[in-house]
Amino acid sequence: MPRITLIGYRGTGKSTVAAILSHLLGVPWCDADIRLEEKRGCSITTLIREQGQNYFRDEESLLLKELLVDCAGVLATGGGVVLRQHNRELLHSAGRPTVWLTASAEVVRSRLALDPTTAQRRPALSGTDPLAEVASALEAREPLYRECADLIIDTHSATADQAARAIIDWLENQWPSTAALLAEEPIG
Repeated sequence: MPRITLIGYRGTGKSTVAAILSHLLGVPWCDADIRLEEKRGCSITTLIREQGQNYFRDEESLLLKELLVDCAGVLATGGGVVLRQHNRELLHSAGRPTVWLTASAEVVRSRLALDPTTAQRRPALSGTDPLAEVASALEAREPLYRECADLIIDTHSATADQAARAIIDWLENQWPSTAALLAEEPIG
């Protein structure tokens, strides 16, 4: 079974789906945000406040490179990992299959509002309220997620368990042929 990399905006269910996939497939899983917080010894909010957005993105990029080597099961990435071209190239070359978990801005906003850790662990990236920036951030990132995605799952219309089972079904029935076609495509 290949490593499965989950991408998508915060609140789309990456960590939850990763844990379920891990259990169903009997493989380990990694959450990039948690690993980064463990590595730096502070929350992402604190890291950004004390070191700045660019420093955080640099650390996120270094960690992605490490996890694409070290995480042999399911990898839940941070929501903004696709913002850097180098990260998108890494996902394309070493993170496949890559599954984009998506949901509407209203659904994401609702999930973030219900999550008591949002203020502590999910900083506003634009300096505003994290709930206020959802629609514009989703719109800006949509083409970047799409560029990286081998499969797209709408988590608004699927439970986390349904999403995980859909990924497994896709891996078993469609990914091998998709991967073979991608291997034949010239790069660049």
